[in-house]
Amino acid sequence: MKSESRAAQITTQYLLFLDRHIDDVIQGRTIEFMAIDAIASELAITAKHLSYTIQREKGNHPGYFYNQKIIAKAKDLLINSSLSIAKIAFLFTYDASNFSKFFKKATGETPGSFRKSLHCATILEK
Repeated sequence: MKSESRAAQITTQYLLFLDRHIDDVIQGRTIEFMAIDAIASELAITAKHLSYTIQREKGNHPGYFYNQKIIAKAKDLLINSSLSIAKIAFLFTYDASNFSKFFKKATGETPGSFRKSLHCATILEK
C-alpha cells in the first residue's frame, strides 16, 4: 500500500482544520476566523509552503477553499434553519451587509434570494 505524499497530507490536514475551525467560530468557541498564516502555523508549516502546496494539489489558493467551506456552511444554515440572515451573518462574524456582499460575490445571489429560491422550489415539489 502506497503511503500518502506529504503534500496530500498537508492538504488533508488543512481541509480538516478548516472544517473544525469554521464549526468553532459558528458555535462560539472561537471569536474570529484565523488568517491563513495563523492556520499554517497551527499546521507547523509556513504560509508560503501551505499556499504552494494547496495550489499545487488542488489548483486554487487556500483562501478559495476557506471561502468555499464558509459558503457551504452558510448555505446549510440558510436551508436547514429558521435563523434570520442577520443572525447567520453574526455567527460567521459578519455584519448583515458585509455577509450579503461576501455571499453574493461567491454565489451570484444574496442570502435572501438563495433562501427564497429554495423555499419556492420546495413548495413546487410538494
